[in-house]
Amino acid sequence: MFLGAVGVAETAAQDASKKGASGPARTGAESQPKVLGTFDQWTASELREAGGKACYMVARPIKSDGRYAKRGEVFVTVTHRPAKKQRNEVSVKAGYPYKEGSGPSIQIGDKTFELFIRPDYDPEGAWTKDAASDKALVEAMQRGRTLLLRGMSSRSTETTDTFSLAGFTKAYQEINKACTAK
Repeated sequence: MFLGAVGVAETAAQDASKKGASGPARTGAESQPKVLGTFDQWTASELREAGGKACYMVARPIKSDGRYAKRGEVFVTVTHRPAKKQRNEVSVKAGYPYKEGSGPSIQIGDKTFELFIRPDYDPEGAWTKDAASDKALVEAMQRGRTLLLRGMSSRSTETTDTFSLAGFTKAYQEINKACTAK
């Protein structure tokens, strides 16, 4: 479920940081992202990819804890790709390479979701294990108030990033409207 989420997530992070400015130049069948709206901490967007339309939402942490000297962008993304029959694909970007063998996790309330990493594919990315886990995580995100992302860098630095879930449901409704399943 994770392959391809990274490129959308990086574009999504750029969208969120620019609040509506267009993302990087695209070629071929890909298009510039179109911002559908910003809802509290979440920005919903859509774009055309080679395989069809993708709709996604992204948020940055409201708080980051850890003893690190330098760190890149951190974000959580939920992506739909109707042409590929992919919905609710959750991915995270840590802003550092994860330690091999580490198990980042997301906590919402009393529920914890274990993520997996693929250092050979994206050393900074992590994903849920399957579509059922994605669905359960999205349902928890709709009901929750905050999301805690915990991880360990390749230098063994532990981090905890706190994301507000304010606006999540409205952003989710927007990507659902823009990328209805067929």
